[in-house]
Amino acid sequence: RGRRDAWDVGSALTMRAQVHVRAATLRASTARFLSGSSNPAAADCGGGVRRRFTAPARPRRRSGGNHWQWQTTRARLDVAVRPETYREELDAKIERARAHFAASSSSSSSVGNTREVPLPETEVFESARSHFRMRAEFRVWHEGEKSFLAMFDSDDPKTPVEVPSFPMGSEKINELMPKLLAEIEASETLRKKLFQVNFLTTVKGEAMISMLYHRRLTEEWEAQAEAMRHRLGVSIVGRSRKQKVILGVDFVREELVVDGAPLQYKQLEGGFTQPNAGISVQMLQWAKNAAVYDDAAISAIDAGTNYTRVPPERRADDFLELYCGNGNFTVAMAPMFRRVLATEVSKVSVAAAKENLVANGVSNVDVVRLSSEELTRALDEGKSFERLNGVDLSEFELKTVLVDPPRAGMGTEVTKFVSRFGRIVYISCNPQTLAEDIRALALTHEVRRFAVFDQFPYTPHLECGALLVAKDGSSGG
Repeated sequence: RGRRDAWDVGSALTMRAQVHVRAATLRASTARFLSGSSNPAAADCGGGVRRRFTAPARPRRRSGGNHWQWQTTRARLDVAVRPETYREELDAKIERARAHFAASSSSSSSVGNTREVPLPETEVFESARSHFRMRAEFRVWHEGEKSFLAMFDSDDPKTPVEVPSFPMGSEKINELMPKLLAEIEASETLRKKLFQVNFLTTVKGEAMISMLYHRRLTEEWEAQAEAMRHRLGVSIVGRSRKQKVILGVDFVREELVVDGAPLQYKQLEGGFTQPNAGISVQMLQWAKNAAVYDDAAISAIDAGTNYTRVPPERRADDFLELYCGNGNFTVAMAPMFRRVLATEVSKVSVAAAKENLVANGVSNVDVVRLSSEELTRALDEGKSFERLNGVDLSEFELKTVLVDPPRAGMGTEVTKFVSRFGRIVYISCNPQTLAEDIRALALTHEVRRFAVFDQFPYTPHLECGALLVAKDGSSGG
């Protein structure tokens, strides 16, 4: 979907670590990492030996205030959890996110308008403090007869750092890590030229492991991997250049309970999925609620009610979703509307979305493989596309749009397109580009609700949600 997951192998995971490494000290600055200057994509695997480092200092409170600052540490690679400082760290991220909406004279903005964007009170959705991540990727490093799972510090991407446990990962991932290593070390066939393993798990404990090799997989490998998967109780996908071997299935089925209703999602090996299942549920519930209610306070219906648990009212008009991916939001939002039009450019994602809709008994959605620009031409100019065969756009009464764009934001053309809608539900993985897009919509829309979702605890990354409502009171495009 074009979105870079902040937790891919080699991501700077933050602060303190429970990792075992050998030799020299890692030197880096968490303060620089929090400023966004580090490279989260540094994941290249190189030579080198394991190294040992001194555990970095923990975050400390500034004297005379409630703000937190981060001391310089000796490693940014971190898989530890800090429940005792979780809320303080989250508050610091919220403050940084809201700062993007303040008036600024900076020339770095992609839009000329840098005036302040008034925001309502922040709706905060906290993550579980540990075991919140449903998927993880590790490099596999071999020394003599031993193998270990590794990640890389972005300041030193050629030196593996052993990760013996992953407290941010699901309990299933942590259960499987040592068992998989034992299987690998016991079999030269499974171990030979294995360089990466990926775990994909579900809330109910279903798991799939992808094993990536620098060699062709043989029948002997398949036989041993098949025996291993039965012992571990998982599916295995073996990959090498131009080769994919599926033992079991190449997907998991996640079940998320949204507003009391269980939703089924088929999550494909290698496909994009929301990593934090608990936060994903809260995002879906918030998006459904924002599609109906302009104010978080009145949506609670009565005092003391958690509004995210109150199923919102069904609307009588239609809904458009851009960047629908595998139908994560589509499945949850569809029962809220008369009809839904969902667009996506990836063939694989379109197929996955359609399958997820069928699995959940949703029949009021048309998923089409169109870009936002193509959809604009189809709606405004009557441009025909073969991929729209059987879908009559004139039948839709589209008044609400949901966008969940990549980190770069919507861009000028898509922003112009969505400005025609009375209600815009915007899910963002980048507060900076969210602020830029909202500034571009400032003449026609105002922000009625603003939410944050802590998808990646203990890191600088924060996902946001915004409800924009047309200033002229119009409710449709």
